[in-house]
Amino acid sequence: MAIHRFHPTRYFNVIGNAEPCLRVADGDTVVTDTLDASGLDAREIVVSEPPNPVTGPFYVEGADPGDTLAVRIDRLTPSRATGWTISPLALTVLEPAAIPGLPPPLRVIWDIDGDTRTVRLREASNGLEAFAPSLQPMIGCFGVAPARGQALSTATSAQNGGNMDYRLFSAGTTAWFPVLVPGALFYLGDGHACQGDGEVVGSGVETSFEVEVTFHVLKRTITWPRGETAEDIFTVGNARPLDQALQHATGEMLRWLGEDYGLGSRAASHLMGQVVRYDIGNVFNPAFTVGCRIAKRWLTKL
Repeated sequence: MAIHRFHPTRYFNVIGNAEPCLRVADGDTVVTDTLDASGLDAREIVVSEPPNPVTGPFYVEGADPGDTLAVRIDRLTPSRATGWTISPLALTVLEPAAIPGLPPPLRVIWDIDGDTRTVRLREASNGLEAFAPSLQPMIGCFGVAPARGQALSTATSAQNGGNMDYRLFSAGTTAWFPVLVPGALFYLGDGHACQGDGEVVGSGVETSFEVEVTFHVLKRTITWPRGETAEDIFTVGNARPLDQALQHATGEMLRWLGEDYGLGSRAASHLMGQVVRYDIGNVFNPAFTVGCRIAKRWLTKL
């Protein structure tokens, strides 16, 4: 189990079958750098084009189509003290009647304070002078290469992952992806210092990161991304419209409860009907994201 320190010199705006930047073994850890969504690096220099340039792909030895790649997010550290967001709210989250009254798009700077663990608008709008939400780093866009030689834009998401912007993809979470090509070909980028559910302004607090992840190959098959935190298990559906994303996430959870916890469809329905929680990931980009989540405390006796 080795630790690799990889400094990227190229980035991608699609997730696909590119030549691997690094080959790693099952159990290895990678420490690497990511750009922000507009291509700015840790020095605030533009080194790649938007949208969401990603680092990779990492080839994981022993990962074959039909397997699952488990990616433990060990650490997410902002590599600069600034980030940016866009306002106003995205058109996709508003009633049509509210759209004509919106102000024009504006990009603003946020200061990221590692000592107080907060983010703050550099030039606060009226009423937000004291607004300083907690620093909550997360990965917005990551996943594995899709099947059949496809290359999917980093603006969207699918069964392979991608631009999900789901807040649970933070340090301490293990994300699972279906392996669709030899070596999985894993990419990551689009780090956010902070973000509300849905990415409803079309961005989080976008910044560059140093990221540490550990890979494990699981000899099992999944259909949609899954994840695990200390408290919960969750599944992720990516599609448009939103109800289709929810269906994918729900179906994947139903399969998981059967495979690992021995629950038939009726028993799983009883459980999910009372304790399931749904989270909204990205509702800005071409595919929307829904997380289906169950607290582990309901599963400890199964």
